[in-house]
Amino acid sequence: MMSVKTRKLWNLLVVVITLTLGLGCALTDLATLTPTPTLPALPTWTPTAQPPVVTLAPDAPFDEGVAVQALQSRIIAVYKAVSPSVVNITNRSYAYSIFGQVVPQEGSGSGFIYDTGGHIITNYHVIENAQELLVTFSTGQVYVAEVVGTDSKNDLAVIRVDAGADLPAPVPLADSSALDVGQFVLAIGNPFGLEQTLTTGVISALGRVIETGDGFIGEAIQTDAAINPGNSGGPLLDLNGYVLGVNSQIVSTSGASAGIGFAVSANTVQRVVVELIARGYYPHPWVGTQMTALTPSVANWFREAGMNIPVDAGLLVLSVAQGGPADVAGIRGGDRIVRMGRYQVPVGGDIIIAVDGQPVADMETWTIYLETQRMIGDTVQITILRAGQEQVIPVVLEEQPK
Repeated sequence: MMSVKTRKLWNLLVVVITLTLGLGCALTDLATLTPTPTLPALPTWTPTAQPPVVTLAPDAPFDEGVAVQALQSRIIAVYKAVSPSVVNITNRSYAYSIFGQVVPQEGSGSGFIYDTGGHIITNYHVIENAQELLVTFSTGQVYVAEVVGTDSKNDLAVIRVDAGADLPAPVPLADSSALDVGQFVLAIGNPFGLEQTLTTGVISALGRVIETGDGFIGEAIQTDAAINPGNSGGPLLDLNGYVLGVNSQIVSTSGASAGIGFAVSANTVQRVVVELIARGYYPHPWVGTQMTALTPSVANWFREAGMNIPVDAGLLVLSVAQGGPADVAGIRGGDRIVRMGRYQVPVGGDIIIAVDGQPVADMETWTIYLETQRMIGDTVQITILRAGQEQVIPVVLEEQPK
């Protein structure tokens, strides 16, 4: 019978051999990343075929040093190839003291080169309210950056520097729909101002929903790779040196990494960034309703106020924007105001229970479906309850007003 240590060594060799077969390219290939053109059709990332399961004979020779060295060399190769393209971003603003003196304030984050036009991807919260943005390359060169476009809902921003021939190579984006839980990942950034820091981990979960100040982001990637303040805006990478996502948030009681970090997925980045470069903003689909989510307790609250609420989940339409998509389609908001404690609430409106046949129980589900599955100009079939009867109303999505 093999000892526990021997079995662990066999398991490690299986992982390394599987990685080596699945990656299917030489380490030296990582040194040159294919640049994406300005205003690009983003590079297409095609995962290699699923590697075969490797079964080792119990008595086969095993060299732990070779196995560890193979994985270590892979990580080093990715770091050397990508780290020059990861930048430190300094957000500088100015305030006044009570004595009228100018007091500079600074924050920092990370970003990475997107294309040969000098565009850099980062988080919106990294550059928010900046009066001056400074970008520092791994060589120590510092450039003043301009803001090209922002999208606070998806926590993404594009800034630009004019670095000429000194611009590092762009980092290509992966297809984040082809990921698996357990996949090895690397994070490069500037946590606590410590530039060019590498951390490693795995994908802990996929399809997470994270909340920003302006809404929800779907398709987020959860990882246990250490992400700390200053990592925001930096890339989460696979072992081919492709960007899987943009590191954005952590869950922590201390403010430092607790092994639960989240990245905005590469597919969301692909969808948003092209628009930010072309327009300066991302056009979000809009129905034109103000709603509140129903829960059993909220529904009972409305029933006690005399309103007929036949369900315990859904979205109660409080009002519709005049001339907006919902208004034109015939969706109704509240027709009277009732006082509920300290609040005056419009009641009597339609209750949305589904969109395109998908049940809708809360604002999170509603927002993520429209953002990730539909585009401006699409017609969505919205199922409502009105006077206890179900109706399906087609609504044409418009661009959300700024």
